Amino acid sequence: MEGYLGSYALLGLVLAAGVLLFVAAFGANRLLRPGRPAEPAGKRISYESGIDPVGGDWAQAQIRYYVYAYLYVLFAVEAVFLFPWALIFDRPGFGGLSIAEMGIFVAVLALGILYAWRKKILSWT
Repeated sequence: MEGYLGSYALLGLVLAAGVLLFVAAFGANRLLRPGRPAEPAGKRISYESGIDPVGGDWAQAQIRYYVYAYLYVLFAVEAVFLFPWALIFDRPGFGGLSIAEMGIFVAVLALGILYAWRKKILSWT
């Protein structure tokens, strides 16, 4: 298929083939499934690691788990900024200034961890 409209015709054929495959898969599913599937006892109850569920289906998650996740993401992303610095550290002209910049950066990270530790966010109780 050549020309400007040829690429659109090819796109149309690919989309039509995708729709045809979708319809064929769902049609085969409808034709091959059992007419009246068996429903064994307990099929629709909740499953909790092989133990019968106890209580309701709503559970409150404690905020500290979100704080741990947030702190991990925060410090992992900030640690990624250390890699480009390590790559250019040995180049001429980046010596003292880059050490001072990274010293400030790591000090801010250390202050963040110290703040979280002093607020007892990092204690697992």
